[in-house]
Amino acid sequence: MTTAARIAATLLTSTALASAASAQDEPLKIGVMLTLSGPAASLGEQARDGFLLAVENIKEIGGVPTEVIIVDDEQKPDVAANKARELVERDGADFVVGPIFSNIAMAIYKPVTEADAFLISPNAGPSPLAGAECNPNFFAVSYQNDQNHEVMGAYAQTQGYDNVFLMAPNYQAGKDSLAGFKHSYSGGEAGEIYTQLGQLDFSAELAQIAAMQPDALFTFMPGGMGVNLVKQYRQAGLETIPFLSAFTVDESTLPAQQDAAVGFYSGTNWAPDLDTPENRAFVAAYEETYGKVPASYAMHGYDAALLIDAAVRSVGGNLDDKGALRAALEAADFTSLRGDFSFGPNHFPVQDFYLAEVVKREDGNFQTSIVDKIFDDYSDSYAADCTME
Repeated sequence: MTTAARIAATLLTSTALASAASAQDEPLKIGVMLTLSGPAASLGEQARDGFLLAVENIKEIGGVPTEVIIVDDEQKPDVAANKARELVERDGADFVVGPIFSNIAMAIYKPVTEADAFLISPNAGPSPLAGAECNPNFFAVSYQNDQNHEVMGAYAQTQGYDNVFLMAPNYQAGKDSLAGFKHSYSGGEAGEIYTQLGQLDFSAELAQIAAMQPDALFTFMPGGMGVNLVKQYRQAGLETIPFLSAFTVDESTLPAQQDAAVGFYSGTNWAPDLDTPENRAFVAAYEETYGKVPASYAMHGYDAALLIDAAVRSVGGNLDDKGALRAALEAADFTSLRGDFSFGPNHFPVQDFYLAEVVKREDGNFQTSIVDKIFDDYSDSYAADCTME
């Protein structure tokens, strides 16, 4: 049994015993819907493991018996929508934590929120849900998709790059990534390509980059896509062209990329070496429990549990008063692992963002390391379009 499965089983067993001992108390039910199969499974596993670690530490979220139901969205919007309905209608989930991918978020937010449950995203932050389609029952503990990419646009601007090649997969988060980069970058473009989501062979695109010799490459390629791109980039001898990215070189992909990613840059709201007492304790506990370095997905999963815990405690465990529970979520009365954290009017975070670089640690593991703070208390650019009706 994996560590995550052991923790989940322990939680469910503890809940059953607590419920049997106090039958009048309805447990808090939390559905965790993440991509747990296929090339991007490592992303969902990190978010799941971070969430379960927090729940194990807290024991009873909000001081009430807690049941955690974990499901795999299979990275398929139609499958995810059906499973989301099952979580809220059949299983009675009060909260759904997920998903990883933005196309999944767009598929599940209505089934969850229309059932008057709360959807807490530990990663996906699609622009529609930050703006015109914002929802009172949707909260992102991560970021709006554009923002980490805006970090890299600002960095490219300060470096004086004027001929950047842009590449991302053709889905909502890919489109948001390039929009974010351009939001803070006004230089020229050597080219712009949207690849197929899930693409693993980049030989044609790398041949174009080699021919064009841009000032830099900016890319967003999460999961297995990023693993292959980074390896093929090195193999093609393109490392003299600066590699700028977000979600492409991080702790979920570095175990597979290893030395091929060293020195590559990423935009982020967090890194394992972010210096807060809570973060130092989290990283140490995560590495001891799971035997690997946590990624931002794990941090956001942990923070999602802290957010729910604080909100449920604030209302004294009364899950029926949705208005009070929503107000408690909006207050975000918890200490985020990343330090400064609050929600904007669209239920997306106001937080700091950093330039990070991939390094090899003395113990042989790889991680991202903060180089510089790029944005301070930064809000996304879609909040003004949110009316929260």
